[in-house]
Amino acid sequence: MTFSSPRPRALAATLALLLGACASAAPARTAGAPTAAPVDATPAGGECSVAPGTLVNVQSLDRTVRTDVRYATVNNFTGAVLPGYERPLAMLRPEAARALVRVHQALRERGYGLKVFDGYRPVRATLGMVDWAERTDNEWVLEQGYVARQSGHNRGGTVDLTLVRLSDGREVEMGTAYDTFSEAAHTANATGRIAENRRILVDAMRAEGFSNYEKEWWHFSFSGTYPPLDVPLRCFR
Repeated sequence: MTFSSPRPRALAATLALLLGACASAAPARTAGAPTAAPVDATPAGGECSVAPGTLVNVQSLDRTVRTDVRYATVNNFTGAVLPGYERPLAMLRPEAARALVRVHQALRERGYGLKVFDGYRPVRATLGMVDWAERTDNEWVLEQGYVARQSGHNRGGTVDLTLVRLSDGREVEMGTAYDTFSEAAHTANATGRIAENRRILVDAMRAEGFSNYEKEWWHFSFSGTYPPLDVPLRCFR
C-alpha cells in the first residue's frame, strides 16, 4: 500500500492549530525514579530544534522494557511507515517515562513486563493517519474514536503498550491484536482470563498516574498537559 502526502491546506491548518495549543505540564511523582538520559536534538534545518530533555527514550532508563514501534514499519493499519517515524524509538516526556519504568519494575514481581508499541508521535504522523482514513474511505475510524485528529501522543504523554511474560518474552493474551478497531478491543469488553490480563495492565498503569482509554485496552495517558510537537524521531537517539 502506498502512502500519499496529506492534503496541504487542511493539514497546514491543523498543524497550526495543534502547535499553537500550549499548556504547562502538571508535576508527577518522582520518588525513586531513575535519572533521565539527555535527548540528542541537535538542530538540523530547524526540524530538530527542541529543548534537551523534552523527550526521553524509555529504553535509556531501563533497557529491559521491550519495544515494537509499529509505525516505523509497514506492520500497521496504514500499511506504510508513518511520516516522522524514521527511527523506531519509544519517546515520552521525562515524568511519563519515569512513571512507565516504575510500572515495568513493579510488574516484575508478578512475572510480567511491558512492551511499548508507541509513545511520542510527531504531529505529521497523526495527520498522515487522518489522510489515510480519508483517502481509503475509512473515515469511520475517526468518527468512532479509534484515530484522533489531535492525539495525546503528539504531546509525549500517551503510550500504547501491552504485557509480556518475563519467562519467555511472549505477549500476554489480551483478546485482540494492537490497533484492532472494534468493540472487542474496548477494555471492559472481555471475560475470563482476558479480562483479568487487561485488569492487571490497567491497575499497574493507574498506580503510576496513567489513565486508560476505554475503547483501546493498550492506550494510556499520563496525568498532566503538554504542548504538541512535530519533531521527527530521527532527531533523537
